[in-house]
Amino acid sequence: MSSAMANQQPKPDSKDYSDLIMDIQKGIIKIPKFQREFVWSVDKTAQLLDSILKGYPIGTFILWQTGERMAEVKNIGNLDIPDAPEGQKVQYVLDGQQRITSLYAAYCGAKIQREGEKKITDYNHIYVDLERDINDDDTQVITSEKPDGDWVTLSDVLNFMERMTDLQEKYPKHLKKIHAYAQTFQTYDFSVVLLRKESVDSAIEVFTRINTGGRRLHCLKLCRQRHTTKRDTSIWRINGQEFSKKLADRKYEGIGNSTILNLLSLMLSPTKECKRTVTLKLEKQDIINKWDDAISALEDSIDFFRTSYGIPVSLLLPYDALLVPFGYFFYHRKDKPDPLQRRFLEEFFWRACLSFRYSSSTESRLAQDIKRIDQILVGERPKYDDIKLQLNSPDDLINMEFRAGNSYCKAIIALLAAQEPKDFQDNSKVILDNSWLKLANSKNYHHFFPKAYLRNKKIDNANSLMNSSISL
Repeated sequence: MSSAMANQQPKPDSKDYSDLIMDIQKGIIKIPKFQREFVWSVDKTAQLLDSILKGYPIGTFILWQTGERMAEVKNIGNLDIPDAPEGQKVQYVLDGQQRITSLYAAYCGAKIQREGEKKITDYNHIYVDLERDINDDDTQVITSEKPDGDWVTLSDVLNFMERMTDLQEKYPKHLKKIHAYAQTFQTYDFSVVLLRKESVDSAIEVFTRINTGGRRLHCLKLCRQRHTTKRDTSIWRINGQEFSKKLADRKYEGIGNSTILNLLSLMLSPTKECKRTVTLKLEKQDIINKWDDAISALEDSIDFFRTSYGIPVSLLLPYDALLVPFGYFFYHRKDKPDPLQRRFLEEFFWRACLSFRYSSSTESRLAQDIKRIDQILVGERPKYDDIKLQLNSPDDLINMEFRAGNSYCKAIIALLAAQEPKDFQDNSKVILDNSWLKLANSKNYHHFFPKAYLRNKKIDNANSLMNSSISL
């Protein structure tokens, strides 16, 4: 192995409590923005510190050490942390954010107000029971509830040297024990792995593989983190806001951010893929250069859905993902589709809608379907041997239970909506709007025939798709 490769290998290391706190206070240890919010309770923090006091392992911290400076970082809780010293490498937390934040909050005795909450959580309300036996595994020495007997706050123990005079006056008979506890914390070695590759891609890949808490982080957040620097924070925030406004103007609000990300990937990737690993390798300048083209293509797709398939609002679109292959088509075809292309596009659209096409494995299926779009672009009809329609007879529709969020149900309703439904009172055209359709349990969803009537007719399936209507 070359020395360059060896220098990039993860390095097992350790930090004691004092070093950990000092590195946070200096701004060396940072929480990247793509980490979730700090959610640990005082009680869970107390349990963590109790494990440390008793010498139990609490897991490994994985830190990415780099000379890069990310523009978007979180503070520890709501505690302001300074920027790292000039020329000093930063260590971004990839795994262990909740534990590190808990350790720092406990050390400071911090009062933390979580985002969106009025309640303030006071980490000074963690206590060390001075009368309990530290060697008793069944007894928790550090608790979030004030003990009945003698106690001291955990913050006082962790800051023993600074507060020694006061502690000597308050706890003369327990001072030796408090000092011993303080030394235990100060000398506890936390297991640390340093990832030393400078590439942001490597750090993001490690983070996604760790998948802390079982949550798969949205690819857009990772791309935002990868492409954002202190000098340029506008690429995702400003353009994303503009994109959302344009969607809302066309009554297609609520389309997921993954839509434009997948389209950009298919436009830019030499392999025409939008897998997570491919998307994360997109270069920022390429995204900037193609952003307006992608937005324009999506706008053309929405207009095409409205005029050709009678889908006036996003909540009648069976899948957001359908905008991606059509966006790809209009990116390559600046003019309206010719009659042959229009016929092939219509077949593709309804085959995707009536086959649960994008209910799973969306990224891989989009890559397959882009090949079909490439055929349509040159006037060839694609084959659909791998797509099985879920519509073989009228019974398939009768036996399908209506659910407002079901893609198949949306497709059928979209077909009906294309017939220009009329108002029962004056026979005027009904204008469908997202505001009427946004709640699956809305009063605007009805049965043509009431349940009681169908029971009298000995028909059980009152919730059949074919017994459903939208009332405005």
